[in-house]
Amino acid sequence: MGKAEIVRQIEQMLANEPEWRFWLPLDVDVLDQTIMPAVDSPGSPGIDRLWLENIVARLLQNPLCCGMTLSVFDPELDPDGRYAALIVEMLEAMFRSR
Repeated sequence: MGKAEIVRQIEQMLANEPEWRFWLPLDVDVLDQTIMPAVDSPGSPGIDRLWLENIVARLLQNPLCCGMTLSVFDPELDPDGRYAALIVEMLEAMFRSR
């Protein structure tokens, strides 16, 4: 489908329901497994980090967004904490523009 088409479909869906508030579920296993292997079902191809940060930041800027849940991270697969730190960095980038 491609990045541009995904963004277009999201924006069209939100425009079709301009009064609907929405909750953003973010499962980190959408990232490519080379970026985020600390999940129960890693896979490739997956979304790259910067694109995910960009699209989530855009959705968080929408005044109808009322929250977000982050899930699927498995800390047992991250013994040194590097992937937890990556998630924190990504969240900071996503919320920075808000």
